[in-house]
Amino acid sequence: MDNELVELVMEDTRERMARALEHVKTEFASVRTGRASSSLIENLTVDYYGTETALRALANFSVPEPRLLVVSPFDKGAMAAIEKAITNADLGLTPSNDGNVIRLGFPALTEERRKAFVKLVKTKAEDGKVALRGVRRHARQELENLEKDKNLSSDDIEYLEKVLDKMTQDEVAQVDALLAQKEQELLEV
Repeated sequence: MDNELVELVMEDTRERMARALEHVKTEFASVRTGRASSSLIENLTVDYYGTETALRALANFSVPEPRLLVVSPFDKGAMAAIEKAITNADLGLTPSNDGNVIRLGFPALTEERRKAFVKLVKTKAEDGKVALRGVRRHARQELENLEKDKNLSSDDIEYLEKVLDKMTQDEVAQVDALLAQKEQELLEV
């Protein structure tokens, strides 16, 4: 068995699975719960003097109350552009501007809206699981190519496929745990 090639395939698989899990976390963070969170808006793009810029590069965020997010722009001249970006994002938030900061009040979610968000989160979790299985499938193909090149025996392939399955199950379990946590957050009144 060519350990170096196998280790490269396995390390690549671990990295890809970690990225897929990180993507799921990012997707979950973008779904609004009843609480204020900067993760909902910090990736919005703002037209800042003709350049598309991420909001997190233009302002600081603070959460003084559970249902209030305060956006403090570094440049007061960007206030209108930031407000416009938040309004256009259609997040159900109405910005209020006092000349120094932008306040975003998070209204309580209705039961219907909560259920819609739970459905959305479940879809994002399933997409994450599909991505993880795709990474596993890619790794299996790589290992089968090594077997065809006579670098691995069928026993080695069988063992490594079990390792891949275990890795995938562990990552899917993490997605399920994140999903349960997000569902609980969404259904919390």
